[in-house]
Amino acid sequence: MGLFRTTAVGVGSIVGGGILALAGVSFAEAGPAAVLAFVLNGVIALVTVTSFAELSTRFPESGGTYAFARKVLAIEAAFIIGWIFWFALIASAALYAVGFAEFAAIGAASLLTGVGAEVPNWLDSRVAVIAVALLPTLLYTATFMRRSAAGGPWINVGKVVVYSVLIAAGLWVIVRDPEVSVASRMVPFMPHGWTGVLHVMGLTFITLHGFDLVAAVGGEIESPERNIPRAMMLSLVVALAIYIPLLLVVAVAGLAPGETLSVAAGSNPEAMVARAARQYMGGLGYWLVVVAALLSLLSALQANLFAATRVAYAMARDRTLPHGLQRTHARRGTPTVAVLATAAIVAAVIVILPDVASSGAAASLIFLITFALTHWIAVLARGRGAVPTGAFRTPLFPVTPVVGGLACVALAIFEGVAVPSAGIITAAWLTIGGALFLSLFARRARVFDATSEAIDPQLVRLRGRRPLVLVPIANPHNAEAMVEVAGALAPRDVGRVLLLCVVPAPNGWDPAHTPEALANAQEVLGETLTASFPTGVAPEALTTIAKEPWTEIARIARTHDCESMLLGLGRLEEAADGTRLGAMITSVACDVVLLRAAAGWRLDQVRRVVVPLGGRGDHDLLRARLLGSLHRMGVRAITFVGVLPQDADNEIEARMRRDLLRSAVDESSEGSTVEILRGDDVVDALVDYVRDGDLVVLGLQRVERRRTALGRVAMDVARRAQFPLTMISRHA
Repeated sequence: MGLFRTTAVGVGSIVGGGILALAGVSFAEAGPAAVLAFVLNGVIALVTVTSFAELSTRFPESGGTYAFARKVLAIEAAFIIGWIFWFALIASAALYAVGFAEFAAIGAASLLTGVGAEVPNWLDSRVAVIAVALLPTLLYTATFMRRSAAGGPWINVGKVVVYSVLIAAGLWVIVRDPEVSVASRMVPFMPHGWTGVLHVMGLTFITLHGFDLVAAVGGEIESPERNIPRAMMLSLVVALAIYIPLLLVVAVAGLAPGETLSVAAGSNPEAMVARAARQYMGGLGYWLVVVAALLSLLSALQANLFAATRVAYAMARDRTLPHGLQRTHARRGTPTVAVLATAAIVAAVIVILPDVASSGAAASLIFLITFALTHWIAVLARGRGAVPTGAFRTPLFPVTPVVGGLACVALAIFEGVAVPSAGIITAAWLTIGGALFLSLFARRARVFDATSEAIDPQLVRLRGRRPLVLVPIANPHNAEAMVEVAGALAPRDVGRVLLLCVVPAPNGWDPAHTPEALANAQEVLGETLTASFPTGVAPEALTTIAKEPWTEIARIARTHDCESMLLGLGRLEEAADGTRLGAMITSVACDVVLLRAAAGWRLDQVRRVVVPLGGRGDHDLLRARLLGSLHRMGVRAITFVGVLPQDADNEIEARMRRDLLRSAVDESSEGSTVEILRGDDVVDALVDYVRDGDLVVLGLQRVERRRTALGRVAMDVARRAQFPLTMISRHA
């Protein structure tokens, strides 16, 4: 989408029917100062635009606030933000659909009976409202299934023209009619003090929601670094240029002779704008308001429905919603499943919720919360990494996002207190989402997130983590391979690699003489540091003295809060029973990777990786990190392998293939393959298949939740085939 269509997304949502419904309520609560409330909301919105613009140009992809949270926060926090943001868009779309149905009924009644006539019961019945509300919802759903459309640009042009006519006619009356006095109509300016102004600010802030939808569709915008900030600012300026003059015209030119603003607003607040337009334009003004409302509600419905599908698509891409929602049409490329799922929920909200207004209040509360979170994320992102060249930079940072965030929080608290049902609906939606995430989405989301972090290490830095990989060194002959693998797990400038050399404490140590073991340790450490230079890794080094090396390694891992540990697996005979090694692995609160490779083996030369799978999948997160690191270093051919007995039926094979495919999609790059082997001896089948692999990744057996052992299958495969391999154990 270019600048025009991108701006149309924001204008389509911001310039909705909310101003027509809320103008009367605003004047009743704050008097003429309602205009000031909209001006102050506009200032808060303009401040919020700066954080959205910086994050959107820094991370130009669909998803809006969810996409920002996905980059900077943990996947669990990103899900919560995405889940409530999705609901806010859904609730807004349902509100606009119902609003369209109600104004359509007003228009129909005026056509049948006369301008301003009451709507008959058969047109105002719940069944009629639901039926009419579903029509545009289904129409836009069908449109989004066929093409990537958004914003209703020509509908936007039409409603802006209608609003402009209403404003121009009112201003003409104010200028030409001497009986219409601005000074007399605007007093008392603030009849209820600042309390009334704050009440109106919290009530009407949702009328400025919409510029954030530009960020929600950021992945489909041409030249995002230029068009996103412009579209956000333009859409908000257009909205304010309509809202503020319209409110002034209604307050000054829309009153009958002798009528006061408080009386006019209090008698029938929902119809105040239509009555005001009829006052200074006659029946034409009334019809212009109805037309403006219908066009505004249609475009707002379209923009929110479109943005909601893109949020669902982005969440499905990250496995925080079912992965099937990411499916796109083979020819058109549109996310058809996400469109259908979102539209179905919007329809359900229209049909099921008896109080859609409470849903709208919840949406307003959620938008304020997400705006505050966006400011916070902008501060975190700037503190954890420089803004790329060409991206928008928030002026007066960090004052601007801090002030904007505090303002949004204050309004959100007010909204939650003023409308308790909004808080109840929000809490209920969060409870449903939390239960679904923990029971259905969490495992795949965390695995895919681990893969994403490994492929793009800047995610780790943006999330404020600096992983440490501990590498105990005893044999300098495989030092280069060890350091290279450690560097893959903790890339330079993101993580740290700590080389550890443990010197066995001699019995009867004579302080006057340097132990021979210390001299050997210094030599080993020096050779290892020398070998690390060709890898591009800059490790740190630590030498300690202890009687029991295994215990000392575990102590250092705990003391330095290591994320993972890399051990060289030399003579398999020494680890045959795995007693001391298994005890050490169990005692540390970090992931453990065992590496066996011949002298001269280099990670950057690996082209074919074989990953045998079986069991409960206890190590999927660590395996995802390792495979993602290999993918980042250029490895593309990754094969996930399963073994079945010769007599296994087709149903079992189909189930295993589905599991392998899921692991391949979540844990590695696109293009990975799966293979199912047949054989009554698992070890024989695996050895024959992986004999020529550049690297084999095996998981260690989890005997109990807090106990790991070197499993028979893994050890037998390792002994019988002398290929490079890693054994992995994720901490319990």
